[in-house]
Amino acid sequence: MTNDQSQPLISETSKHSLDLRPEYPLRPSKLAKVNDDNIADAGNDVVEESVSRTIMNPNPRLQRYFIAIEYIGTRFAGAQQQPNCRTVVGVLEEAFKKFVGQPVSVFCSSRTDAGVHALSNACHVDVERISKRKPGEVLPPHEPLVVKRALNHFLQKNEGDIMVIDVRRVPADFHARYKAQERTYFYRLLSGPEPVSSFERDRAWHVPENLDLLAMQKACNILVGRHDFSSFRAAACQANSPIRTLEELNVTEVVSTPYFPSISERLKGSCVMEDPTVSLGSDTRHSHISLNTNEEKLEGSNGEACQEFGLRKRHRCFVVTARARSFLYHQVRLLVGVLKSVGAGDLTVPDVKHILEAKSIAAASPMAPACGLYLGHVKYNLPPETCQSQ
Repeated sequence: MTNDQSQPLISETSKHSLDLRPEYPLRPSKLAKVNDDNIADAGNDVVEESVSRTIMNPNPRLQRYFIAIEYIGTRFAGAQQQPNCRTVVGVLEEAFKKFVGQPVSVFCSSRTDAGVHALSNACHVDVERISKRKPGEVLPPHEPLVVKRALNHFLQKNEGDIMVIDVRRVPADFHARYKAQERTYFYRLLSGPEPVSSFERDRAWHVPENLDLLAMQKACNILVGRHDFSSFRAAACQANSPIRTLEELNVTEVVSTPYFPSISERLKGSCVMEDPTVSLGSDTRHSHISLNTNEEKLEGSNGEACQEFGLRKRHRCFVVTARARSFLYHQVRLLVGVLKSVGAGDLTVPDVKHILEAKSIAAASPMAPACGLYLGHVKYNLPPETCQSQ
C-alpha cells in the first residue's frame, strides 16, 4: 500500500472540487438486472457483449473510475447498500459525495457479507466534474491519484477501517462486477487450545483442536475442479446453476501474525550479519522458523522445558485458498467448514466425497464463521490504457 502522508493531501487541481455544486443532482441510471451467477457457464464474448449494451453510460460527460479498496469487515453489515446499516458501498458513496459535492452510485465486484474482510475488492463509479465558478461548465476529470488521496482523506475521518488502494480511469462500458475474470478468497484458521489473542480478534476462526494439515490437503484434492456444489450452497443462494469450477483449493500452514522474532532468532540474525559466509540453510537447527511458536523455553527444576513468564503460546495458523471465476452463496465458508472437520478428525477424506455427491446442504458440516474470510483479489483483463499504475 502506498503511503501518501508525506505528500500534500489533495493537489491544487482538486481543491475546487471538494465543494462543487452541480446544476442538478446527477446519479447514473439504474442497470437492467443481469444475473452474474451464470457468467461462468456462458460464453465470455456473448456475456460481455450483452452486459456492455446494458451498462453503457449514455452521458459522455461522466468519467468512470475503477477503484480497489481494502477494509476490515467487522463493523460493516456487508458490502451492498442496505437501509439503516453501515455498509462498504454506503461509506464509499458518502466519501465521494463529500469529495465531488454530488451523489454517486458505487458498484462492487463482490458483495461480501457482514464481518467478511477484503484485501482488495474492486468497484466502479461515474463522476462528473463541474466548475463551481462557472456552473454548467464541465472540467477535465480528476487524475486518479487525486481521487485516491481525496477519498482516503474523508474515509480516515470515519472509522478508519476502509481505504482506497488503487484508482484507474476506465471506459464507460467497463463494469467491476461483470468484467471480473476470477476471484480469490483466503480463510484464516487459528488452531490450539489457548484463547485467541486480542490482536487476532475477529480476524480468524479460532479452532481449539489440533488440525491435521495433510488430511485437509487430501480433502482439497476431492473438491477442486468442476462439480455440482449443491452441498456447499446456502439455501438463500439465487444462482440458477450449482455447477462451478473451483480452479484452486488448498490449505497452507503459515506463521501467525503479528509475528515478532524471539531472542534465539535475533541471535541467529546477528551471527549472519557478523559472518556473511554463514548459511542458516546449511544448519538443520536453523534451517527454518517455527510455524508454531517463537516463545522462549526455559528449563524447570525437574529438567523439563517450561515457557517463560509473560510470553503467550502461539497458535498454529492455516490459510485456505479458494480461487474461481464465481462462487455460490456461502460456498467458501461451507468448504472451509468441511475442511476443518476433516482436520479435526470429525470427518474422513472419503466422507468429503460422499458429501459432494449427496448434493444437499444437509450433508455438509456447519459453516465457518465470517470473521476468518478475506476477499484476496479480483482479476481483470484491463484495457491497455489502464494498465499503467496511477
